[in-house]
Amino acid sequence: MTSTNDIRRGFLDYFASAGHAIVPSAPLVPQNDPTLMFVNAGMVPFKNVFTGLESRPYTTATSSQKSVRAGGKHNDLDNVGYTARHHTFFEMLGNFSFGDYFKEQAIHHAWTLLTSVWGIPAEKLTATVYHTDDEAFGLWTKYLPEERIIRIATKDNFWAMGDSGPCGPCSEIFYDHGDHIPGGPPGSPDEDGDRFVEIWNLVFMQYEQEANEIVGELPKKSIDTGMGLERIAAVLQGVHDNYDTDTFKALIAASTSLTGTDAEGPRRASHRVIADHLRSSGFLVADGVLPANEGRGYVLRRIMRRAMRHAHLLGAKEPLMHRLVPALVAEMGAAYPELVRAQPLIEATLRQEETQFRKTLDKGLKLLDEATVDMAEGATLAGETAFRLYDTFGFPYDLTEDALRERGLTVDRAGFDAAMAEQKRAARAAWKGSGAKASDDLWFDIAEETGSTEFIGYSADVGEGEVVALVRDGARVDQAAAGDTVAIIVNQTPFYGESGGQVGDTGTITTDGGLRAVVTETSKQLGRVFVHHAVIEGGAIKVGDAVRLQIDVARRAQIRANHSATHLLHEALRQRLGTHVAQKGSLVAPERLRFDVSHPVAMTAEELADAEIAVNAQIRGNGSVTTRLMTPDEAIAEGAMALFGEKYGDEVRVVSMGTEDGGKAYSVELCGGTHVNALGDIGLFKVVGEGAVSSGVRRVEALTGEAARAYLNGRDERLREAASALKTTPDEVPARVIALLDERRRLERELAEAKKALAMGAGAGGAAAGPEQVGGVAFIGQVLDGFEAKGLRGAVDDAKQRLGGAGVAVMVAVNDGRASIAVGVSDDLVGRVNAVDLLRRAVAVLGGQGGGGRPDMAQGGGPDGAKAADAVEAIRAALTEQAVAA
Repeated sequence: MTSTNDIRRGFLDYFASAGHAIVPSAPLVPQNDPTLMFVNAGMVPFKNVFTGLESRPYTTATSSQKSVRAGGKHNDLDNVGYTARHHTFFEMLGNFSFGDYFKEQAIHHAWTLLTSVWGIPAEKLTATVYHTDDEAFGLWTKYLPEERIIRIATKDNFWAMGDSGPCGPCSEIFYDHGDHIPGGPPGSPDEDGDRFVEIWNLVFMQYEQEANEIVGELPKKSIDTGMGLERIAAVLQGVHDNYDTDTFKALIAASTSLTGTDAEGPRRASHRVIADHLRSSGFLVADGVLPANEGRGYVLRRIMRRAMRHAHLLGAKEPLMHRLVPALVAEMGAAYPELVRAQPLIEATLRQEETQFRKTLDKGLKLLDEATVDMAEGATLAGETAFRLYDTFGFPYDLTEDALRERGLTVDRAGFDAAMAEQKRAARAAWKGSGAKASDDLWFDIAEETGSTEFIGYSADVGEGEVVALVRDGARVDQAAAGDTVAIIVNQTPFYGESGGQVGDTGTITTDGGLRAVVTETSKQLGRVFVHHAVIEGGAIKVGDAVRLQIDVARRAQIRANHSATHLLHEALRQRLGTHVAQKGSLVAPERLRFDVSHPVAMTAEELADAEIAVNAQIRGNGSVTTRLMTPDEAIAEGAMALFGEKYGDEVRVVSMGTEDGGKAYSVELCGGTHVNALGDIGLFKVVGEGAVSSGVRRVEALTGEAARAYLNGRDERLREAASALKTTPDEVPARVIALLDERRRLERELAEAKKALAMGAGAGGAAAGPEQVGGVAFIGQVLDGFEAKGLRGAVDDAKQRLGGAGVAVMVAVNDGRASIAVGVSDDLVGRVNAVDLLRRAVAVLGGQGGGGRPDMAQGGGPDGAKAADAVEAIRAALTEQAVAA
């Protein structure tokens, strides 16, 4: 058998003999494409070569590129372990031509390597071409009969680098694993089967496109090919499943040995997950990625924890993953020496992460068990519960989803997303500073070259500075012109960069030479480089220019008011609720403020009103706001509270505001944000909402100044409208609404009773409203069309009373084609007849699954309401069978 290592070496050697430069794999962290989380294809390291932005000392190359697909657009994580060919880590074999050879040689090389070097039978191969690519079709006829050259009109056979840039048709080579495996050739109705597997994709870069429209041919046509090493290894080793190749078998053998479990059987997927995730975890750590709560580190943590949960399923009582690293290094260390060098770090990282995760894994799984104990197969776990698992136990969503998959359950993704919205916002903001728009290396280079930005905005709304760097499309540039979107870095600025919950400033940057750049956002990179994200409306800008910076003064004034109000609110809540209250997050925007605090329960209306009164009292007092610079230790000694999300250096700003009895400052906090000069500048403070963020964290939302006044005016207007509609005065609206609600509840009760009586009187299903004898017991079974499912239990209880003794009552409600059923068994029959057993007979008829309850009362349902009467008959038959058996 040809080993995977030999296949990799053979591929590279073949192309080296054909004049290609062997290029070592690039790290998994992209060095030239900040839009990518990880390198996910063989051509990524050559992207700038294809576009002409970079030159290399060769025109043809070959590589075996490490790749990860576990985050963002390309995410295979959820499928890993459950299919034959999904991986988070894989190796992409490729050969590349940068304006050298084109289609004819690319096809020749592919055919020669596959058939002559590796000996794959020609009859096992099929090729596809883009439907208009007659040239490629003609070239393939030298090697394949026309019936095995398939024209494909979909985007699968046309590749583009983006909306603009190089593009061209593809030719994919498929291997036929044999007619014993279901599936048809590409382009056929059965193409999604596993019989024909793509093993090599040849991309012919020959066109230039702009805005998704081809505008001409490239002056230098190029070749980009990619072949998954794992797939070709399966072919050459005579197996259909990638996990049956030698590398994976060795890793799976290690996990089976250490856990004492079989590689096949019920835990087959767990061994596969561990083998795959061990590879991605090991290589990511070797390339400098460590577990974290954001960015690449968070993706790594998700991968690790998914593997660790599967180790738990295998019965591993102690950390397992780090003990598998020697097997990984033994299999792949020769090809990738970085694994050998990083082995101690990989083992230590895995051990530490698994030790830490195991402390919470059992608790989290216990919570999951408790939350799903009564859930039938096919049910959905509440998104809030999934979020609690994440927030309390560090369970990523996909880990919860993966755990539930084995039980036939799903998760409410929308509910989870809603609960996670704030965390995602924070994660996106953090990722913006660690690779989404420009790499960390870029910002570190700028910081080291230009130093930290000096912020002059505490005392100035306008300033002048020198442009020290420009960034456009994730790369440094020397200049930018009208129409460009550009990040501008200046040596000093009055623009506040978003941090500590306060949003960044907006405004303009101008020059005497005609530049006008509108700043739409200001951020902070690395905590010290202020970045003005701007659109150039006119003129041009270049590094070294002297510029004038003007913030939006009115917007800043609103932000100042809201920020100072959060300090007052913080202290008001501490005095009203207790000193356990601590800030857990905030958003200080021009139009509103949001303040998250530690508090175990919802705040009452009275508590919120008291806090609001206290804040407005400070505003009316118009106390001064002062700032002092001191060491962090001095500030804490004076009672200053540190703010959530702030990072403090050797010197901190201490902001004091308001007064209490005795002349003491009302609020003293460490804060780097901007504030009003006097509290009266806030104008007015109004709480508009309170709710939960996570366990033990509450959120208060509020308005200040003109926004608060407009809110109160709007509420008054709505109250007047309500009074008019109710034909009463505004003061009498509450009493009038209460009276109407009481009347509505009375009418609803009467309507429900009427519906129930009507439904009970019109029951169907082959039984009269009175009891009949079935199997020696009294029986009532009815189908209630249009009856609400929530009333079934009451209907069954009523029917049980009409039984006149030992008996069974069955009620089926049919609504919108779906049936809900309840089964009740009288107490004196419970020992002989079980309501749950009867229910399951009926639910099966209705096309449902599961259902449950107690021996005397059970409920369930199914989608096939048309078989409601048959469900009743199924229970009647079950009672008859029991009588015969007895």
